[in-house]
Amino acid sequence: MNEQPAACRIHVEALAPAFQPQAEHWAQRLDLPLQGGDGEFALQVGEQGLQLQQLGPDAPGPVRVDFVEGGAAHRRLYGGGSGQMIAKAVGIAQGVRPRVLDATAGLGKDAFVLASLGCEMSLIERQPLIGALLEDGLARGAEDFDVAPIVARMRLLKGNSIEVMRNWQGEPPQVIYLDPMFPHREKTALVKKEMRLFRPLVGDDLDAPALLAAALALATHRVVVKRPRKAPCIEGPKPSHGLEGKSSRYDIYPKKALKA
Repeated sequence: MNEQPAACRIHVEALAPAFQPQAEHWAQRLDLPLQGGDGEFALQVGEQGLQLQQLGPDAPGPVRVDFVEGGAAHRRLYGGGSGQMIAKAVGIAQGVRPRVLDATAGLGKDAFVLASLGCEMSLIERQPLIGALLEDGLARGAEDFDVAPIVARMRLLKGNSIEVMRNWQGEPPQVIYLDPMFPHREKTALVKKEMRLFRPLVGDDLDAPALLAAALALATHRVVVKRPRKAPCIEGPKPSHGLEGKSSRYDIYPKKALKA
């Protein structure tokens, strides 16, 4: 995703006086104004943590990262475990839990699923506002008895995904997972809500070929790219095969077999 937000007006606000110090903290960190007048987006701090709210009469509800309740909790408890397509795509099998880098972390949903299945996860989200939501969600997850062991396997990295991969320090990831923003239009309410927020901020991943090239250079065992089911492959080397679901597919670029 683009590193800098598109030209839109964003301010930080506390939803109650008790949260003013936290609002000031985030405003300073993200170099955003406090309590701006009319704007397009508000980064809000309240009882449920940090959330991004689009402003205006037809705006959808706020977006936040919540690993404790809602969809993340339901998928953790009832999502199908290692039989899920994403688990098969990254190579999870009996005795195999690869080290995975999610280089397009977004709200961390896929990374949380893989961490809940036992993978050690590194995450990169280069858009600062979304990275802040993710950081806040991880911090709140660490305070929950059931979720804390899962988020302990999730390490958030800062910076441009391509640069971080090109200058990787330490043991490289076995698998790199990519889910680049793609200029498509889906109809579901959830996607519509998040995309209405994200597209003005991040745009599309026009550097997806460079992202794929950096991932292929760094991963030791495979690269997995999530795409809309009917979308073309990312420009560059072709995947050896894919796993296809109802709305999305996983293009798989193998380098070496994952073994127990």
